[in-house]
Amino acid sequence: MSNRRQFLKSIPIVAAAGAVMSMSDLALAAPMVSEADPQAKALGYVADTTKADKAKFPKHTPDQHCGNCALYQGGTAAQGGCPLFAGKDVANKGWCSAWAKKA
Repeated sequence: MSNRRQFLKSIPIVAAAGAVMSMSDLALAAPMVSEADPQAKALGYVADTTKADKAKFPKHTPDQHCGNCALYQGGTAAQGGCPLFAGKDVANKGWCSAWAKKA
């Protein structure tokens, strides 16, 4: 009988811990960098690599995107961090003129 009581007493604690964990995951998501951001404009950042200015950046190719850049910190996620935009995420399929091929 005491095991059942202990189990029933632990349910609210486990549920609360789960809720806190879920909230902390949401808090980790950084805001996306805007293409209108001054740093983004200076680097020619676009959230979709196919929309990069070909006249301004003639060396850009369609296979270049943040997801395969050495600076991208998001792994295979749809968005991730980049040291060029501190505290903000970039799109995996985005691009900027600082793109460097991942080793």
